Amino acid sequence: MIVGFTTPTSGGIRLNGRDISGLPPHKRNFGMVFQNYALFPHLSVADNVAFPLRERRTPREEITRRVGEALELVDLAGMDKRRPHELSGGQQQRVALARAVVFSPSVLLLDEPLSALDRKLRQSLQREVKRLHRELKLTFVFVTHDQDEAMTLSDRIAIFYRGRIDSIGTPADLYHRPTTQFAARFLGESNVFAGRYVPGGAYEWLDRTWTVREPDGGGERVLIVRPERIRLAVVGEPVPSGSNAAEATVTDVSFYGTFNRVELTYGDGSVGCAALPVGIPAAVHPGDRVVAHWRPEDQVLVTP
Repeated sequence: MIVGFTTPTSGGIRLNGRDISGLPPHKRNFGMVFQNYALFPHLSVADNVAFPLRERRTPREEITRRVGEALELVDLAGMDKRRPHELSGGQQQRVALARAVVFSPSVLLLDEPLSALDRKLRQSLQREVKRLHRELKLTFVFVTHDQDEAMTLSDRIAIFYRGRIDSIGTPADLYHRPTTQFAARFLGESNVFAGRYVPGGAYEWLDRTWTVREPDGGGERVLIVRPERIRLAVVGEPVPSGSNAAEATVTDVSFYGTFNRVELTYGDGSVGCAALPVGIPAAVHPGDRVVAHWRPEDQVLVTP
C-alpha cells in the first residue's frame, strides 16, 4: 500500500502531510528493494542501476555519473559490466540497493531484503544499510521478521498484530518497557507471570506478593521480566534484600557463547528462562529446584 501496488480499503497514506493514496506507484518517487532482488538477468550491473533513470528520461551523461556514484556508495565500483549471475547474493543485494537510491527517492522501502542471506553476510549488509541511511538522510521503511535485525537497524519499530499496530517506539523502549504482552513476547524472550495487580503497589502471583510500581491507567496487568534480568539461587539460599522471587525447576541449560540460557518451569506451569552472563557460573542442571529473583525496577507491568 505504501508503494502503491495495493489500494487501501480505508484510511490514507500521507507523505509530508499530503495524501498520496491515489497516486500510481511510478509517481510516488519511492525506491523499492525486494526480497528476491528482482534484477534483470540480461542487463549488466550498470544497466540494472541505470534503469530507473532511463525510465525518467535522464540525460545520458547524468546517468553515467549517478550510476558511478551509486555503485561507489554500495562498494561495487568496477563491477559495472558484470551480469547478476556473476555476482554473489550479497553483491546482488547491493545492486538492488544502488538501483533503489540512484534516482534520489523521497522514501526507501525494503521488503525483507536480507532474509535470503547467511548470518555473517546479513550482519555485514545490516551495517551497510545503516551507513546508507546516515549518508542518504532518507526515511527507510524496513520490513523484517528478524527481531535482532529490527533492533539493530531501527530508530523506531512498529509491531503489527492482527493487521493493526500493537506497539510503536524506539528499540530500547519496546524491549525494556513494552506496554503489551504481545510486544514483550514477540520482541525477545520474557518471563511472564500471570497474576493479579492489587491497587497500591502489590502484585499477587500464586502464594507470592511482589512490590510493583503503580501502572498508568486501569485494567488487568501481567508482570514481565526479561531473561537477562533474572538471577538464580538454589532453593534455601538467601536472595538479595528487596528482590522479588519465584521458585522454578530447571528444564534445560544451553551455552550461547556470551551467555548461558537456563530454561525454567514455574509453579503455575509457565515456561521462562534466565540469561546468565558467562562470568556467572550456570552451576545448575536440568531437574534442579531454584529461586529466580530480580530487582523490582527490572520488571514491567503490561496489558495481557
